[in-house]
Amino acid sequence: MHDSDANDEDETLAESVLVEAIENQLEAGEPAVTQAVLNKLTLVGHPRDEAVHLMALVLADEVKQMMRDDRPFDGERYERLLRDLPDLPEAGE
Repeated sequence: MHDSDANDEDETLAESVLVEAIENQLEAGEPAVTQAVLNKLTLVGHPRDEAVHLMALVLADEVKQMMRDDRPFDGERYERLLRDLPDLPEAGE
């Protein structure tokens, strides 16, 4: 297996874990903003799977910032970035 194949597999696994996390948030209703954002995105024409993918990208960004800054999960930042969708966060936002 080539390194690029392993990286592709890692990215696919990471994406599926993040999508599953969003689906779990939707099922649990926590945070409540996830369902509101999904409703907004589908209302403006994004297919459900695309909307969930966008939300997973926001979760990935928050996790990346957590690790970079060595800090706990920032629920307020996460909610703000979700509400900004379909605009994705800028690097270092």
